[in-house]
Amino acid sequence: MAIQKIVTYPAEVLEKKCRPVVKFDRMLAKLLDDMYDTMIEYDGVGLAAPQIGIDQRIAIVDIDNELGTIEMINPHIIKTSGEQSGPEGCLSFPDLFGEVTRPNYVMIEAYNRKGKKYTLEAEEFLARAILHELDHLDGILFTTKVTRYLEEDELKGVEIE
Repeated sequence: MAIQKIVTYPAEVLEKKCRPVVKFDRMLAKLLDDMYDTMIEYDGVGLAAPQIGIDQRIAIVDIDNELGTIEMINPHIIKTSGEQSGPEGCLSFPDLFGEVTRPNYVMIEAYNRKGKKYTLEAEEFLARAILHELDHLDGILFTTKVTRYLEEDELKGVEIE
């Protein structure tokens, strides 16, 4: 496993739609392992491939619940519903936090590292984390959705994407 360098804004790769994964092989498995190690090292709850400079539709999320690490390859949203607002940050925007409104529920379809398709439903914080990472795969940055930027003292004891 290797910890990768986090790409920060305004890197071009962060604002482009990523290419689909076509090969499910050992290289992909290693990349997923590296992404996990990188996410943990930088204390994130999610990481998308463009955040380490890779133009591929790969994202992971781990909010430290019973689901463990969710690996999403070539994911797409099937449906969303409801609404929630909360603080978000992003490893590609160090020390920047903002209030963002997203759906409260999401259903996605994606592939795992072995190329097996699965469906996942998520609500609340997990839905927020998944939607944040999927936005990265389409070149959409959380800063485009911020309704209000937050000061550090407003974040004490709050779960942040």
